[in-house]
Amino acid sequence: MSEKKISLIKASPGARKFARQLGAELNLIKGSQRNGRINEEDISAFVKQSLSGKKLEKEKTEKYNHSEFGEIDKQPIPRIKKIAGPHLQKSWNDIPHVTQHDEADITEMETFRKSLRDLYTGEKISITPLTFIIRAVVKALKDYPIFNSSIDIKNEKIIYKKYYHIGIAVDTPHGLMVPKIRDVDKKDISEIGKELKRVSKLASELKIDKKEFFGGSMTISSLGSIGGSFFTPIINQPEVAILGVGKAEKKQIFMGDKYESRIMLPLSLSYDHRVINGAEGARFCVHLKESLGKDFAYKLAV
Repeated sequence: MSEKKISLIKASPGARKFARQLGAELNLIKGSQRNGRINEEDISAFVKQSLSGKKLEKEKTEKYNHSEFGEIDKQPIPRIKKIAGPHLQKSWNDIPHVTQHDEADITEMETFRKSLRDLYTGEKISITPLTFIIRAVVKALKDYPIFNSSIDIKNEKIIYKKYYHIGIAVDTPHGLMVPKIRDVDKKDISEIGKELKRVSKLASELKIDKKEFFGGSMTISSLGSIGGSFFTPIINQPEVAILGVGKAEKKQIFMGDKYESRIMLPLSLSYDHRVINGAEGARFCVHLKESLGKDFAYKLAV
């Protein structure tokens, strides 16, 4: 736009600022005031008209019904998905997501997990890999507290949480639910395993208290029992990070001077880039990998 044209636009500094905030171009707006002067009402009316035009254009692109191309079956959206949908959309729209992918060597962890037996009966103890992942996440949260926080945009504050409540994405017949396992830092592996089974069962049976879906530190979404490797999990607002876990696979990894068969676990860490930067995300992933790998290698060595 030329300097000459700018000078012909008549609007107060307040109206100009209002137009900038809405992304409206003053040269396209017709002023209703004396000598064509533009006020805030003119700007609002222009924006509304523009949005209405875009909606009409979208409707034109959706001219045909699906049924015109073949047989269809319309079903109501499941209640849980209907409830979760707006929350997920808001999280995706509001949060600048960054997703970091990595792999953890869990060979020793799996050996240790499968060797667990009851001290009194000698019976094998069945504990899922997710239980160890939950514990590893809490260890990382303690060393990197920025991941155990929420952002207060209005007051320009970061809220650091002193508790460790881990959300677990549970695939139920009714849809995906994310109940919390409370005070994980105060529980041992066995207790975490039992609590995981308990909240999963309550969620599946729709017997869980609504409050148990709130007040989390961080969420873990595991596809290990289904399959797949890396994906982009959506942050469960107001949390600032979520860990996606894929299915572990045996791979040939070059170690030292030869290839070895190792069990590798895909990790996908999504975080809020307003709060967490890339270096912090990388360090968090490295911490997880060490907790899921070196910790157990040490246990087996001693």
